[in-house]
Parts: sequence; C-alpha cells; structure tokens
Amino acid sequence: MTRSRVAVLKTAPSTVISDYGRLMRLACYQQFLPRDKETALKINISWQHFYPACSTTPWQLDGVISTLLEDGYSKDKLYGCHNRTVVVDARRGEIANKHKQVVVDKYGLRNIHLYDEGEEWIRYEPKAKMLALDKIYPGGIRIPKRLIGSNVIHLPTMKTHVFTQITGAMKNAFGGLLFEKRHWTHSVIHETLVDLLAIQKEIHPGIFAVMDGTFAGDGPGPRCMVPHVKNYILASGDMVAIDAVAAKMMGFDPLSIKFIRLAHESGLGCGDVREIDIAGEDISEVNFHFDAHSDTFASRGQKMIYWGPLKPLEHLLLRTWIAPWSYAASRLYHDVYWYNFVGRGRVRQALQTEWGKLFASY
Repeated sequence: MTRSRVAVLKTAPSTVISDYGRLMRLACYQQFLPRDKETALKINISWQHFYPACSTTPWQLDGVISTLLEDGYSKDKLYGCHNRTVVVDARRGEIANKHKQVVVDKYGLRNIHLYDEGEEWIRYEPKAKMLALDKIYPGGIRIPKRLIGSNVIHLPTMKTHVFTQITGAMKNAFGGLLFEKRHWTHSVIHETLVDLLAIQKEIHPGIFAVMDGTFAGDGPGPRCMVPHVKNYILASGDMVAIDAVAAKMMGFDPLSIKFIRLAHESGLGCGDVREIDIAGEDISEVNFHFDAHSDTFASRGQKMIYWGPLKPLEHLLLRTWIAPWSYAASRLYHDVYWYNFVGRGRVRQALQTEWGKLFASY
C-alpha cells in the first residue's frame, strides 16, 4: 500500500506564492485532482472579521490558484466555494479577509455561495456506514448538488478548536457539505467529521488540502485564539494525514484526537505520523506547545449543553423555536464583546508583523 505523503515547508512573505507552488508539487497534487473535472476551492471563513489564523489567508488562496493555472488547470473549471452558518456572515468575511475582491476576482474565477438562489441541495444516501449523521438527520442527509462530481481543495489554517482540539482539512468539510443546521451535530462532532470524509470519498473525484500555518492559532479556536507567527505551510491528498501532522506540530498526539483516530481506524486515511512520509522540512522536533483546553464564556456554555448538565435541554435550546437565542448570544459575545475588547488589540499587534504587512498590502 502506498504511504500517505504530507508536504511541509517553511516560508516567508517574500516567497510565499512560489512556495505554495513548490509545496503542492512536492505533495504530488496533480495525482489527486483530475483536470477534466471542476474544482471547488473550499475557502474557510471562520469569522466575518479578519483575525489572524482564523480564516483562509489571501496568500494561501493566491498561491493555490496561481499554481493550478501555471500547471494547466482551466480557469473556467475553478471556483471559490463558500458556505454560511447562523453565526458567521461569509459575504462579509470574504471581503474582510481579502478573498473575493483581491484574489478570486483578480483571476476571474467564479465565486459561489452554496446557499444562493439556484444552488440545489439534495438528499444523499451514503454507501458507507454512518457513525452519526443518519441519526442526527433521520429524514435524510442533504448536501449541495454542485459538489457531486467536483474536485475539492480544502484551504484550512493551523489552529486549535474548542470542540475538536484541532481543526484542519477534515473540519473544513463541515461547512461545505452540511446544511445550515450543522450545529445539531456538535455533540457528536468527531463522528460527524469521519462521516463527512466518507461521503467526500464517494462524491468527489479528487480531494486535496493546502493548510496555512504562517499564522497559527492557539487557545479557544476557531475564533478567540492567540495568533502566533509560525511560517509553515502544509499540503496533502490525505485529509487524515495532514490533520495528524498539523496536530503533531501543534504539540498533540494525533491518535489521541478522536476524529483522527476514528478516521484512521476506518481506513479513510493515515493518522499515525510514524506511517506518513513527510516531504520537505524535518518536523521531528517541531512542537508549538499549543493548549486546546482553554475555553471562553461562550464555549463553556456550549459544552454544558452538548456534554454537560444541560444536555437534557439540548433539543429544546438548539432545535426548536427557542434556538435563535443561542445565535444571538454567540454574536453578542464574539462580535460585540470579544472582538472589540480583546481581538482588536491582537489584530493590531499581528498587523505589525511581516505577515500582517503582507495582508495590508493585498
């Protein structure tokens, strides 16, 4: 059996675009992405504000698109791909993070929001045995029709997460494939990510991931993190392997993270770093010493609902007419309080770094 390969490179603002090309070729990306198929660039927008390490970076998107075009992929078959959630506005986010107007429009690509009028969502019956989704959605799993038969390139960042310890390539599908009520799955989030990877392997001719760790986020992600300059970029055709390598670099045992272990045991990819070929940098001594166990006021409340004393009230609080209270509470905490009183200061500091100056130059 061919071993999974993850490419890892150190980069700098002056060379990052060409470094992304070198990274993708080092990961043999063309083996994973048939040229005759459309390719969705699954952009990650975890917040409608710019916050370092939170969302796909403009240079990440820029480097991936320029590499695809240099290597002969048709511009007409590439498209930016966005989801939405009840607490994050992707249309504001793609502007604040300089995706659409600066990068996607520069290359003349289509920019598709999967919730736009005319975008069809259909019921999908997975061939693989589901761990959770068939129970969460007994009426059927709905996915975007557009993604069936389309390649996908996931564009996550290196960061920790309050529910899944780390978030990366596997978590990036959570936004793209599941419809707006995806928060129903949070209590079984690890199983959900494994189910989504199984579905992806059924519907996509090709899957690839390019991860940006120029800024990396530590703490209660995906939003309320401390950003650190780390200067790394990663790529792989194995979603489990790239998440495992990223987890190792952040300081975690990958197989102790439930979704990585479950996916590894299910044969959906390799989660054991000892069995992964790592091309490029020697990361054997890399350890960011990140901490994924810190919480915010908001995440503590969510965990009480999903796994704590408020579990019996989960359906009432999150799946009935009362549910909008939770969306409002999240927006109030993150957008009104945390970003203004904590986040803005961290953004100002980050903008003083070389990567921050590159962001400002876009």
